Formats: sequence, C-alpha cells, structure tokens
Amino acid sequence: MSNSQQMLNAGETKGHAQAKTDKWVQSAKDTTNTARDKTSDAAQSTKDTAQHKQEEASGFIQQTGEQVMNMAQGAVDSVRSTLGVGDHSHKQ
Repeated sequence: MSNSQQMLNAGETKGHAQAKTDKWVQSAKDTTNTARDKTSDAAQSTKDTAQHKQEEASGFIQQTGEQVMNMAQGAVDSVRSTLGVGDHSHKQ
C-alpha cells in the first residue's frame, strides 16, 4: 500500500470517527434536553397540584370557620332567648 493510500485511508477513518463522535454528542445533548424538559414539566405539575391542594385546604378551613361561628352565634342567640336577654333585632 502506498503512502498516499495510507494517508487517504487514515483520513477516511478519522472522518468516520469524527462523524460518529458528533452523532453521539448530539444524541447525548438531545437526551439531556429531553430529560431536562421532562423534569421541568414534572416540577411544574407538582407545583400546580400543590397550589390546588393548598387552595382546597384554605377553602375548607374558611368554610369550617364560618360554620363554627354560625353555630356559636346560634348558641348565643338560643341562650339569650331562653334567658330573655338581649334584643334580637340588633344582631351584628
């Protein structure tokens, strides 16, 4: 094999190796980007779910508090009525 043929073969081998390396690097970048996007989507979904659950809990606590206040006011009104104390037309 002549020296120029060896150089040509070496150049082709180097070119193929470089093409494979470039392909692997691009594949690794694509995999990394896909993983990053999936992680970001999962984090956003978790954040949205947590916020929704917090809003539900807040609404439940507010509703329960209003029910307790109404029950307490009803009890106060009942005691006043039983004792004949207070004017029911001036409720707050």
